Amino acid sequence: MTITELLLLCFSAILAENFIFVKFMGVCPFLGVSGRIDTALSMGMAVTFVMTVASAATCSVYNFVLVPFELEYLETIAFIIIIASLVQLIEMFMKKAFPPLYKALGIYLPLITTNCAVLGVALLNVQNEYNMLQSVMYGFFAALGFTFALFVFAGVRQRLELASPPKSFEGVPLSLVAAGLIAMAFSGFQGINLGGSGFFPFSLS
Repeated sequence: MTITELLLLCFSAILAENFIFVKFMGVCPFLGVSGRIDTALSMGMAVTFVMTVASAATCSVYNFVLVPFELEYLETIAFIIIIASLVQLIEMFMKKAFPPLYKALGIYLPLITTNCAVLGVALLNVQNEYNMLQSVMYGFFAALGFTFALFVFAGVRQRLELASPPKSFEGVPLSLVAAGLIAMAFSGFQGINLGGSGFFPFSLS
């Protein structure tokens, strides 16, 4: 992978194909833990670990187990099992090492298992025929994009607490409007022409 391809991968996963604001995956934890910046970053770090390791593990299982035995149709089930195992390990570690953080994340920590962003990145790695390095890098940068989205929205929500909107917009409605406006801003990155690497839908020449 060249430096140019690496930069394209980074830009695409974090901004142009942001899993929350562009692909609309992982919206449940996004809305659930973005009330405070510290919990948002903690969830982002947990998702980053799971998404990166899951990308490597699912790529290995797909290429060295499912494909050789012609079991590709089991990829979704196999990937969910791998992701659930990783989340269980992280949950046990946080419960023992960081009890306050474990309580702050609450139900949203085990919900990483069913977070469609984590499963989505594993399936996209297969769909795009990425090799091991590309899969791991895409998973890592996609997770950074997820964390970035949580951080940005947590900051916006904390600022909104100081606002005085009409009563009908207080709370969740105003948060959803703000999320929609941020998503519209992120959609602008999709129109950037980076020229012809063929690595993504936009190019780099």
